[in-house]
Amino acid sequence: MPVAISLPTSSTSHFFPRRRGHANHRYQRFSGAQSSTEDPYIRKNQTGVIIIGAGLAGLAAANQLTSKRIPFLLLEASDGVGGRVRTDIVDGFFLDRGFQIFITAYPEAKKLLDYEALDLQRFYAGAKVFYGGKFHTVADPLRHFWDSVASLANPIGSVVDKGLIALTRARVLIKSDEEILTAADEVPTIDLLRKIGFSETILDRFFRPFFGGIFFDRDLETTSKLFDFVFRCLALGENTLPAMGIGEISNQLAAKLPAKSVLLNTRVASIEYPNGSGSDPPSVRLQDGSVMKAELGVIIAVEQPEVNKLLDGIRDPVITKPARSTICLYFTAEPNQIPVQDPVLFLNGSNSGIINNMFFATNVARTYAPPGKALVSVSLIGLFEDRTDDDLAAEVLRELSGWFGESPVMSWKHLKTYRIQFAQPNQCPPTDLVKSPRVGSGLYLSGDYMTSATFDGALVSGRRAVEVLLRETGLIK
Repeated sequence: MPVAISLPTSSTSHFFPRRRGHANHRYQRFSGAQSSTEDPYIRKNQTGVIIIGAGLAGLAAANQLTSKRIPFLLLEASDGVGGRVRTDIVDGFFLDRGFQIFITAYPEAKKLLDYEALDLQRFYAGAKVFYGGKFHTVADPLRHFWDSVASLANPIGSVVDKGLIALTRARVLIKSDEEILTAADEVPTIDLLRKIGFSETILDRFFRPFFGGIFFDRDLETTSKLFDFVFRCLALGENTLPAMGIGEISNQLAAKLPAKSVLLNTRVASIEYPNGSGSDPPSVRLQDGSVMKAELGVIIAVEQPEVNKLLDGIRDPVITKPARSTICLYFTAEPNQIPVQDPVLFLNGSNSGIINNMFFATNVARTYAPPGKALVSVSLIGLFEDRTDDDLAAEVLRELSGWFGESPVMSWKHLKTYRIQFAQPNQCPPTDLVKSPRVGSGLYLSGDYMTSATFDGALVSGRRAVEVLLRETGLIK
Protein backbone atom coordinates (compact mmCIF):
# COMPACT_ATOMS: atom_id res chain seq x y z
CA MET A 1 0.00 0.00 0.00
CA PRO A 2 2.57 2.55 -0.97
CA VAL A 3 1.63 6.05 0.08
CA ALA A 4 3.45 9.34 0.45
CA ILE A 5 3.91 10.97 3.82
CA SER A 6 6.22 13.89 4.49
CA LEU A 7 8.40 12.83 1.61
CA PRO A 8 9.59 15.78 -0.48
CA THR A 9 8.53 15.21 -4.06
CA SER A 10 9.57 16.56 -7.40
CA SER A 11 8.33 20.03 -8.28
CA THR A 12 6.17 18.71 -11.10
CA SER A 13 2.68 17.97 -9.85
CA HIS A 14 -0.20 16.46 -11.83
CA PHE A 15 -3.79 17.32 -11.03
CA PHE A 16 -6.36 14.55 -11.14
CA PRO A 17 -9.90 15.93 -11.34
CA ARG A 18 -12.26 14.72 -8.66
CA ARG A 19 -15.60 13.41 -9.82
CA ARG A 20 -18.39 13.99 -7.35
CA GLY A 21 -21.20 11.73 -8.51
CA HIS A 22 -21.46 8.05 -7.63
CA ALA A 23 -20.21 5.88 -10.43
CA ASN A 24 -22.33 2.76 -10.53
CA HIS A 25 -23.43 3.82 -14.00
CA ARG A 26 -19.87 4.26 -15.24
CA TYR A 27 -18.26 1.27 -13.58
CA GLN A 28 -17.65 -1.55 -16.03
CA ARG A 29 -15.98 -4.80 -15.15
CA PHE A 30 -13.77 -6.50 -17.69
CA SER A 31 -16.18 -8.49 -19.84
CA GLY A 32 -13.89 -10.11 -22.43
CA ALA A 33 -13.45 -13.31 -20.42
CA GLN A 34 -15.49 -16.46 -20.51
CA SER A 35 -15.90 -19.50 -18.34
CA SER A 36 -13.98 -22.55 -19.52
CA THR A 37 -17.30 -24.40 -19.68
CA GLU A 38 -18.65 -22.07 -22.38
CA ASP A 39 -16.46 -23.22 -25.24
CA PRO A 40 -15.01 -26.71 -24.82
CA TYR A 41 -13.57 -26.54 -28.36
CA ILE A 42 -10.95 -24.04 -27.21
CA ARG A 43 -9.72 -26.45 -24.58
CA LYS A 44 -9.09 -29.18 -27.15
CA ASN A 45 -6.69 -27.00 -29.10
CA GLN A 46 -3.15 -25.96 -28.52
CA THR A 47 -2.21 -22.35 -28.21
CA GLY A 48 1.07 -20.50 -28.31
CA VAL A 49 1.44 -19.74 -24.60
CA ILE A 50 -0.58 -20.68 -21.53
CA ILE A 51 -0.56 -18.23 -18.64
CA ILE A 52 -1.81 -19.48 -15.28
CA GLY A 53 -3.22 -16.72 -13.08
CA ALA A 54 -4.87 -13.42 -14.06
CA GLY A 55 -3.37 -11.18 -11.39
CA LEU A 56 -1.22 -8.22 -12.37
CA ALA A 57 1.72 -10.43 -13.36
CA GLY A 58 -0.39 -12.67 -15.59
CA LEU A 59 -2.17 -9.70 -17.14
CA ALA A 60 1.16 -7.99 -17.84
CA ALA A 61 2.45 -11.16 -19.52
CA ALA A 62 -0.74 -11.37 -21.59
CA ASN A 63 -0.39 -7.74 -22.67
CA GLN A 64 3.20 -8.36 -23.72
CA LEU A 65 2.17 -11.37 -25.81
CA THR A 66 -0.68 -9.37 -27.33
CA SER A 67 1.76 -6.66 -28.41
CA LYS A 68 3.88 -9.35 -30.11
CA ARG A 69 0.79 -10.94 -31.73
CA ILE A 70 1.49 -14.29 -30.14
CA PRO A 71 -1.60 -16.40 -29.34
CA PHE A 72 -2.19 -17.35 -25.72
CA LEU A 73 -4.79 -18.40 -23.20
CA LEU A 74 -4.92 -16.88 -19.72
CA LEU A 75 -6.39 -19.30 -17.18
CA GLU A 76 -7.88 -17.92 -13.97
CA ALA A 77 -9.30 -20.09 -11.18
CA SER A 78 -11.60 -17.41 -9.77
CA ASP A 79 -14.54 -15.55 -11.27
CA GLY A 80 -12.62 -12.41 -12.24
CA VAL A 81 -9.27 -10.91 -13.14
CA GLY A 82 -6.94 -9.05 -10.81
CA GLY A 83 -5.90 -11.48 -8.09
CA ARG A 84 -5.20 -9.32 -5.04
CA VAL A 85 -5.90 -6.18 -7.08
CA ARG A 86 -9.69 -6.42 -7.23
CA THR A 87 -12.63 -4.32 -6.12
CA ASP A 88 -15.95 -5.74 -4.94
CA ILE A 89 -19.26 -3.88 -5.00
CA VAL A 90 -21.18 -4.49 -1.77
CA ASP A 91 -24.47 -2.66 -1.22
CA GLY A 92 -23.30 0.03 -3.63
CA PHE A 93 -19.92 0.53 -1.91
CA PHE A 94 -16.64 -0.08 -3.73
CA LEU A 95 -14.44 -2.28 -1.53
CA ASP A 96 -10.85 -2.88 -2.54
CA ARG A 97 -9.59 -6.26 -1.40
CA GLY A 98 -7.28 -4.86 1.22
CA PHE A 99 -6.00 -1.32 1.58
CA GLN A 100 -4.02 -0.43 -1.53
CA ILE A 101 -2.80 2.87 -2.94
CA PHE A 102 -1.43 3.43 -6.42
CA ILE A 103 1.73 5.54 -6.86
CA THR A 104 1.82 7.33 -10.20
CA ALA A 105 5.63 7.15 -10.43
CA TYR A 106 5.80 3.38 -10.85
CA PRO A 107 7.95 3.14 -14.01
CA GLU A 108 6.41 -0.02 -15.51
CA ALA A 109 2.88 1.11 -14.73
CA LYS A 110 3.44 4.35 -16.62
CA LYS A 111 4.19 2.31 -19.75
CA LEU A 112 1.14 0.07 -19.48
CA LEU A 113 -1.68 2.13 -17.97
CA ASP A 114 -3.82 5.04 -19.11
CA TYR A 115 -3.87 7.23 -16.00
CA GLU A 116 -6.49 9.61 -17.37
CA ALA A 117 -8.90 6.77 -18.01
CA LEU A 118 -8.37 5.52 -14.44
CA ASP A 119 -9.62 8.90 -13.19
CA LEU A 120 -7.06 8.92 -10.38
CA GLN A 121 -8.05 10.68 -7.15
CA ARG A 122 -5.28 12.08 -4.97
CA PHE A 123 -4.47 11.70 -1.30
CA TYR A 124 -3.19 14.64 0.74
CA ALA A 125 0.61 14.63 0.47
CA GLY A 126 1.17 13.90 4.12
CA ALA A 127 -0.49 12.20 7.05
CA LYS A 128 -2.00 12.72 10.47
CA VAL A 129 -0.24 10.69 13.16
CA PHE A 130 -2.14 9.77 16.32
CA TYR A 131 0.17 10.15 19.30
CA GLY A 132 -0.30 11.36 22.85
CA GLY A 133 -4.07 11.43 22.53
CA LYS A 134 -4.20 13.77 19.52
CA PHE A 135 -3.26 14.09 15.86
CA HIS A 136 -0.07 15.64 14.55
CA THR A 137 0.27 16.61 10.89
CA VAL A 138 3.28 15.45 8.90
CA ALA A 139 3.30 17.20 5.53
CA ASP A 140 5.23 17.26 2.28
CA PRO A 141 7.02 20.63 2.30
CA LEU A 142 6.97 20.95 -1.50
CA ARG A 143 3.18 20.69 -1.65
CA HIS A 144 2.06 21.91 1.75
CA PHE A 145 4.84 24.25 2.79
CA TRP A 146 3.08 26.00 5.65
CA ASP A 147 1.69 22.73 7.04
CA SER A 148 5.24 21.41 6.96
CA VAL A 149 6.66 24.45 8.75
CA ALA A 150 3.98 24.18 11.43
CA SER A 151 4.85 20.50 11.96
CA LEU A 152 8.55 21.09 12.68
CA ALA A 153 7.98 21.33 16.42
CA ASN A 154 5.54 18.42 16.75
CA PRO A 155 6.57 15.31 18.71
CA ILE A 156 6.62 12.93 15.75
CA GLY A 157 10.32 13.59 15.14
CA SER A 158 13.01 16.20 15.64
CA VAL A 159 13.99 18.91 13.19
CA VAL A 160 17.09 16.84 12.48
CA ASP A 161 14.89 13.82 11.65
CA LYS A 162 12.89 15.87 9.18
CA GLY A 163 16.08 17.11 7.57
CA LEU A 164 17.29 13.54 7.22
CA ILE A 165 14.15 12.71 5.22
CA ALA A 166 15.21 15.31 2.64
CA LEU A 167 18.73 13.85 2.51
CA THR A 168 17.32 10.35 2.06
CA ARG A 169 15.21 11.61 -0.82
CA ALA A 170 18.30 13.07 -2.49
CA ARG A 171 20.19 9.79 -1.98
CA VAL A 172 17.59 7.64 -3.74
CA LEU A 173 16.93 10.12 -6.56
CA ILE A 174 20.53 10.01 -7.79
CA LYS A 175 20.18 6.25 -8.35
CA SER A 176 18.27 4.45 -11.08
CA ASP A 177 15.63 1.85 -10.27
CA GLU A 178 17.95 -0.86 -11.61
CA GLU A 179 20.83 0.30 -9.43
CA ILE A 180 18.60 0.16 -6.38
CA LEU A 181 17.06 -3.25 -7.04
CA THR A 182 20.33 -4.93 -8.06
CA ALA A 183 22.46 -3.45 -5.28
CA ALA A 184 24.79 -5.99 -3.70
CA ASP A 185 24.57 -4.48 -0.25
CA GLU A 186 21.29 -4.74 1.63
CA VAL A 187 20.22 -4.69 5.25
CA PRO A 188 16.87 -4.68 7.02
CA THR A 189 15.16 -1.33 6.57
CA ILE A 190 15.27 -0.63 10.30
CA ASP A 191 19.08 -0.99 10.26
CA LEU A 192 19.36 1.38 7.30
CA LEU A 193 17.22 4.02 9.00
CA ARG A 194 19.27 3.81 12.18
CA LYS A 195 22.49 4.06 10.17
CA ILE A 196 21.18 7.21 8.44
CA GLY A 197 20.69 8.68 11.91
CA PHE A 198 16.93 8.75 12.45
CA SER A 199 15.92 8.85 16.11
CA GLU A 200 13.97 6.07 17.79
CA THR A 201 11.19 8.62 18.23
CA ILE A 202 10.50 9.07 14.53
CA LEU A 203 11.10 5.38 13.86
CA ASP A 204 8.37 4.40 16.33
CA ARG A 205 5.90 7.20 15.63
CA PHE A 206 6.24 7.53 11.86
CA PHE A 207 8.35 4.97 10.01
CA ARG A 208 6.93 1.86 11.70
CA PRO A 209 3.26 2.67 11.01
CA PHE A 210 3.97 4.19 7.59
CA PHE A 211 6.45 1.80 5.98
CA GLY A 212 5.18 -0.97 8.21
CA GLY A 213 1.85 -0.47 6.46
CA ILE A 214 3.52 -0.60 3.05
CA PHE A 215 5.46 -3.79 3.78
CA PHE A 216 2.96 -5.23 6.31
CA ASP A 217 5.97 -5.37 8.60
CA ARG A 218 6.08 -3.02 11.59
CA ASP A 219 9.44 -4.46 12.61
CA LEU A 220 10.84 -3.07 9.32
CA GLU A 221 12.86 -6.20 8.61
CA THR A 222 12.12 -5.85 4.88
CA THR A 223 15.16 -5.32 2.66
CA SER A 224 16.57 -1.83 2.35
CA LYS A 225 16.49 -2.29 -1.44
CA LEU A 226 12.70 -2.32 -1.40
CA PHE A 227 12.66 0.66 0.96
CA ASP A 228 14.88 2.66 -1.41
CA PHE A 229 12.76 1.74 -4.44
CA VAL A 230 9.48 2.67 -2.78
CA PHE A 231 10.97 5.84 -1.30
CA ARG A 232 12.14 6.90 -4.76
CA CYS A 233 8.67 6.28 -6.24
CA LEU A 234 7.08 8.23 -3.39
CA ALA A 235 9.41 11.16 -3.99
CA LEU A 236 8.60 11.26 -7.71
CA GLY A 237 4.91 10.40 -7.75
CA GLU A 238 1.51 11.05 -6.28
CA ASN A 239 -0.57 8.71 -4.16
CA THR A 240 -3.92 7.95 -5.67
CA LEU A 241 -6.93 5.69 -6.02
CA PRO A 242 -8.78 5.03 -9.28
CA ALA A 243 -12.26 6.50 -8.97
CA MET A 244 -13.84 3.11 -9.66
CA GLY A 245 -11.62 1.21 -7.24
CA ILE A 246 -8.17 -0.34 -7.37
CA GLY A 247 -9.56 -3.18 -9.48
CA GLU A 248 -9.86 -0.81 -12.42
CA ILE A 249 -6.10 -1.23 -12.92
CA SER A 250 -6.61 -4.94 -13.56
CA ASN A 251 -9.74 -4.32 -15.64
CA GLN A 252 -7.90 -1.86 -17.85
CA LEU A 253 -5.11 -4.34 -18.54
CA ALA A 254 -7.62 -7.12 -19.26
CA ALA A 255 -9.62 -4.93 -21.63
CA LYS A 256 -6.62 -4.76 -23.99
CA LEU A 257 -6.56 -8.53 -24.51
CA PRO A 258 -8.08 -10.41 -27.47
CA ALA A 259 -11.63 -11.64 -27.12
CA LYS A 260 -11.97 -15.05 -25.46
CA SER A 261 -8.28 -15.16 -24.49
CA VAL A 262 -9.14 -15.23 -20.76
CA LEU A 263 -10.82 -18.30 -19.26
CA LEU A 264 -12.33 -17.70 -15.83
CA ASN A 265 -13.35 -20.40 -13.33
CA THR A 266 -10.60 -22.57 -14.81
CA ARG A 267 -8.43 -24.10 -12.11
CA VAL A 268 -5.15 -25.79 -12.98
CA ALA A 269 -4.48 -29.01 -11.08
CA SER A 270 -0.93 -29.77 -12.24
CA ILE A 271 1.78 -29.11 -14.76
CA GLU A 272 3.32 -32.15 -16.42
CA TYR A 273 6.10 -32.94 -18.85
CA PRO A 274 4.86 -35.69 -21.24
CA ASN A 275 6.64 -39.00 -20.59
CA GLY A 276 8.85 -37.23 -18.08
CA SER A 277 10.71 -35.46 -20.89
CA GLY A 278 11.83 -31.89 -20.34
CA SER A 279 12.72 -31.05 -23.92
CA ASP A 280 9.33 -29.56 -24.84
CA PRO A 281 7.00 -27.20 -23.00
CA PRO A 282 4.90 -28.94 -20.34
CA SER A 283 1.20 -29.64 -20.62
CA VAL A 284 -1.36 -28.19 -18.24
CA ARG A 285 -3.92 -30.46 -16.58
CA LEU A 286 -7.08 -28.79 -15.38
CA GLN A 287 -9.02 -29.76 -12.29
CA ASP A 288 -11.68 -31.45 -14.39
CA GLY A 289 -9.01 -33.74 -15.89
CA SER A 290 -8.76 -32.15 -19.32
CA VAL A 291 -5.32 -31.27 -20.69
CA MET A 292 -4.14 -28.16 -22.50
CA LYS A 293 -0.96 -27.84 -24.50
CA ALA A 294 1.19 -24.80 -25.29
CA GLU A 295 3.51 -24.83 -28.29
CA LEU A 296 5.87 -22.16 -26.94
CA GLY A 297 5.64 -22.33 -23.17
CA VAL A 298 3.75 -22.00 -19.90
CA ILE A 299 3.97 -18.98 -17.58
CA ILE A 300 2.94 -19.50 -13.95
CA ALA A 301 1.63 -16.25 -12.51
CA VAL A 302 0.00 -17.35 -9.27
CA GLU A 303 0.75 -16.33 -5.70
CA GLN A 304 3.98 -17.67 -4.28
CA PRO A 305 2.38 -20.24 -1.91
CA GLU A 306 0.65 -21.92 -4.88
CA VAL A 307 3.79 -22.32 -6.95
CA ASN A 308 5.14 -25.31 -5.03
CA LYS A 309 1.83 -27.13 -5.51
CA LEU A 310 1.86 -26.64 -9.28
CA LEU A 311 5.54 -27.60 -9.57
CA ASP A 312 5.22 -30.76 -7.50
CA GLY A 313 7.26 -33.44 -9.27
CA ILE A 314 9.04 -30.89 -11.46
CA ARG A 315 11.32 -29.38 -8.83
CA ASP A 316 11.86 -29.72 -5.11
CA PRO A 317 9.69 -27.40 -3.00
CA VAL A 318 11.24 -24.00 -2.42
CA ILE A 319 11.29 -23.02 1.24
CA THR A 320 9.86 -19.52 1.57
CA LYS A 321 9.68 -17.08 4.44
CA PRO A 322 6.26 -16.59 6.10
CA ALA A 323 4.14 -14.32 3.94
CA ARG A 324 3.04 -10.86 5.04
CA SER A 325 -0.61 -10.75 6.08
CA THR A 326 -3.16 -8.03 6.68
CA ILE A 327 -6.77 -7.44 7.61
CA CYS A 328 -8.87 -4.65 6.13
CA LEU A 329 -12.16 -3.67 7.78
CA TYR A 330 -14.78 -1.48 6.13
CA PHE A 331 -17.42 0.55 7.93
CA THR A 332 -20.27 2.65 6.57
CA ALA A 333 -21.35 5.97 8.03
CA GLU A 334 -23.53 8.97 7.42
CA PRO A 335 -21.57 11.96 6.06
CA ASN A 336 -22.19 13.96 9.26
CA GLN A 337 -20.53 11.14 11.24
CA ILE A 338 -17.18 11.69 9.51
CA PRO A 339 -15.05 14.00 11.68
CA VAL A 340 -12.71 15.24 8.92
CA GLN A 341 -13.12 16.01 5.24
CA ASP A 342 -9.49 15.88 4.08
CA PRO A 343 -8.30 13.00 1.86
CA VAL A 344 -5.59 12.12 4.36
CA LEU A 345 -4.11 8.91 5.74
CA PHE A 346 -4.20 8.44 9.53
CA LEU A 347 -1.32 6.55 11.17
CA ASN A 348 -1.20 4.97 14.60
CA GLY A 349 1.99 6.36 16.12
CA SER A 350 1.06 5.46 19.70
CA ASN A 351 2.65 1.99 19.62
CA SER A 352 -0.51 0.61 21.22
CA GLY A 353 -3.75 -0.86 19.93
CA ILE A 354 -4.33 -3.05 16.89
CA ILE A 355 -4.88 -0.42 14.17
CA ASN A 356 -1.95 0.44 11.92
CA ASN A 357 -3.58 2.97 9.59
CA MET A 358 -6.99 4.11 8.39
CA PHE A 359 -8.64 6.63 6.10
CA PHE A 360 -12.03 7.84 4.98
CA ALA A 361 -12.24 6.38 1.47
CA THR A 362 -15.02 8.73 0.35
CA ASN A 363 -12.86 11.73 1.28
CA VAL A 364 -10.43 10.58 -1.41
CA ALA A 365 -12.89 9.24 -4.00
CA ARG A 366 -16.55 10.14 -3.49
CA THR A 367 -17.43 7.38 -5.93
CA TYR A 368 -16.55 4.66 -3.37
CA ALA A 369 -20.00 4.97 -1.75
CA PRO A 370 -23.59 5.57 -2.86
CA PRO A 371 -24.90 9.14 -2.65
CA GLY A 372 -25.39 10.29 0.92
CA LYS A 373 -23.11 7.62 2.40
CA ALA A 374 -19.49 7.51 3.58
CA LEU A 375 -16.96 4.66 3.66
CA VAL A 376 -14.24 4.04 6.27
CA SER A 377 -11.24 1.78 5.67
CA VAL A 378 -9.13 0.43 8.57
CA SER A 379 -5.99 -1.72 8.22
CA LEU A 380 -4.33 -4.12 10.65
CA ILE A 381 -1.05 -5.98 10.21
CA GLY A 382 -1.23 -9.74 10.72
CA LEU A 383 -4.17 -12.15 10.69
CA PHE A 384 -5.41 -12.14 14.33
CA GLU A 385 -6.55 -15.72 13.89
CA ASP A 386 -7.68 -15.96 17.51
CA ARG A 387 -10.36 -13.29 17.02
CA THR A 388 -13.58 -13.31 15.04
CA ASP A 389 -14.51 -10.63 12.53
CA ASP A 390 -17.14 -9.27 14.93
CA ASP A 391 -14.65 -9.10 17.81
CA LEU A 392 -12.11 -7.25 15.64
CA ALA A 393 -14.72 -4.80 14.36
CA ALA A 394 -15.85 -4.03 17.90
CA GLU A 395 -12.25 -3.53 19.08
CA VAL A 396 -11.47 -1.27 16.12
CA LEU A 397 -14.48 0.93 16.89
CA ARG A 398 -13.49 1.19 20.54
CA GLU A 399 -9.97 2.17 19.53
CA LEU A 400 -11.13 4.75 16.99
CA SER A 401 -13.48 6.22 19.59
CA GLY A 402 -10.33 7.32 21.37
CA TRP A 403 -9.14 8.97 18.18
CA PHE A 404 -12.27 10.75 16.96
CA GLY A 405 -14.73 10.62 19.86
CA GLU A 406 -17.28 8.02 20.86
CA SER A 407 -20.36 9.77 19.50
CA PRO A 408 -19.55 9.66 15.77
CA VAL A 409 -17.54 6.43 15.73
CA MET A 410 -19.94 4.13 17.59
CA SER A 411 -22.63 4.95 15.02
CA TRP A 412 -20.54 3.46 12.20
CA LYS A 413 -21.73 0.10 10.86
CA HIS A 414 -19.42 -2.78 10.03
CA LEU A 415 -19.77 -3.68 6.34
CA LYS A 416 -17.11 -6.28 5.53
CA THR A 417 -13.76 -7.67 6.67
CA TYR A 418 -11.04 -8.97 4.36
CA ARG A 419 -8.45 -11.32 5.85
CA ILE A 420 -5.60 -11.49 3.37
CA GLN A 421 -3.16 -14.22 4.31
CA PHE A 422 -0.83 -13.61 1.38
CA ALA A 423 -0.80 -9.85 1.05
CA GLN A 424 2.85 -9.70 0.05
CA PRO A 425 5.86 -11.97 -0.18
CA ASN A 426 8.29 -11.66 2.71
CA GLN A 427 11.31 -9.78 1.34
CA CYS A 428 13.68 -9.73 4.29
CA PRO A 429 17.40 -9.95 3.42
CA PRO A 430 18.92 -11.76 1.71
CA THR A 431 16.88 -11.17 -1.45
CA ASP A 432 17.20 -11.44 -5.19
CA LEU A 433 14.83 -8.94 -6.82
CA VAL A 434 15.83 -9.87 -10.39
CA LYS A 435 15.31 -13.63 -10.31
CA SER A 436 15.46 -15.58 -13.56
CA PRO A 437 11.93 -16.60 -14.53
CA ARG A 438 13.01 -19.89 -16.14
CA VAL A 439 12.14 -23.10 -14.28
CA GLY A 440 12.61 -25.64 -17.05
CA SER A 441 12.08 -26.15 -20.73
CA GLY A 442 9.19 -23.91 -21.76
CA LEU A 443 8.25 -23.18 -18.14
CA TYR A 444 8.52 -19.74 -16.50
CA LEU A 445 7.52 -17.94 -13.31
CA SER A 446 6.17 -14.44 -12.75
CA GLY A 447 4.84 -12.59 -9.72
CA ASP A 448 5.86 -9.88 -7.28
CA TYR A 449 7.94 -12.41 -5.34
CA MET A 450 10.24 -12.60 -8.39
CA THR A 451 10.98 -8.86 -8.28
CA SER A 452 9.86 -6.13 -5.87
CA ALA A 453 6.75 -6.64 -3.75
CA THR A 454 4.88 -3.79 -5.43
CA PHE A 455 2.33 -3.23 -8.19
CA ASP A 456 5.26 -2.38 -10.42
CA GLY A 457 7.20 -5.50 -9.50
CA ALA A 458 4.29 -7.70 -10.54
CA LEU A 459 4.01 -5.91 -13.90
CA VAL A 460 7.75 -6.15 -14.52
CA SER A 461 7.80 -9.87 -13.72
CA GLY A 462 5.11 -10.60 -16.32
CA ARG A 463 7.03 -8.77 -19.01
CA ARG A 464 10.31 -10.45 -18.10
CA ALA A 465 8.80 -13.93 -18.23
CA VAL A 466 7.57 -13.29 -21.77
CA GLU A 467 10.89 -11.81 -22.86
CA VAL A 468 12.83 -14.87 -21.67
CA LEU A 469 10.29 -17.21 -23.27
CA LEU A 470 10.56 -15.43 -26.61
CA ARG A 471 14.36 -15.38 -26.51
CA GLU A 472 14.52 -19.10 -25.78
CA THR A 473 12.13 -19.87 -28.62
CA GLY A 474 14.12 -17.67 -31.00
CA LEU A 475 11.24 -15.26 -31.64
CA ILE A 476 13.26 -12.29 -30.42
CA LYS A 477 16.98 -11.75 -30.07
